[in-house]
Amino acid sequence: MTLDIITPDKRIYQGPATAVFFPGVDGSFEVLDHHAAMVSALTSGDLRVTTPTETIDFQIDGGVVEIVDNKVTVLAEGVSL
Repeated sequence: MTLDIITPDKRIYQGPATAVFFPGVDGSFEVLDHHAAMVSALTSGDLRVTTPTETIDFQIDGGVVEIVDNKVTVLAEGVSL
């Protein structure tokens, strides 16, 4: 799947991912390849991206995630590594 992490200021990450772990407002959840379409609100916490070669941890300040056609788009209020 492809992943975009975007803040109001800039694009933080764009590239492939095999799994993404999110801090959802109703609890944490993970998205894998070919996940069903969905939209979810995110709270502050750890967003973990697993790529084919590495794992990257981001701290987000809340936001929204949209999953459609194996593309994951995160609109985050703020992000730090």
